[in-house]
Amino acid sequence: MFSTNQLIFAVCFLIAFIVLMVFSYRRDKKLHKKYYKGSFWILIGFLIFVGLLVLIKALLKH
Repeated sequence: MFSTNQLIFAVCFLIAFIVLMVFSYRRDKKLHKKYYKGSFWILIGFLIFVGLLVLIKALLKH
């Protein structure tokens, strides 16, 4: 489906992308702590909401 060169490019691109994302995140770590203090609770709330939607769908399906 993919040629050898395309797979090599994809692997190199993926590695470079991950390295740059880690480097960028570490550089901005102080700003993340300052501006996104309560974002963890928003993530927890979102996951609970999605879980409730899946539960309701499963209960109404039967």
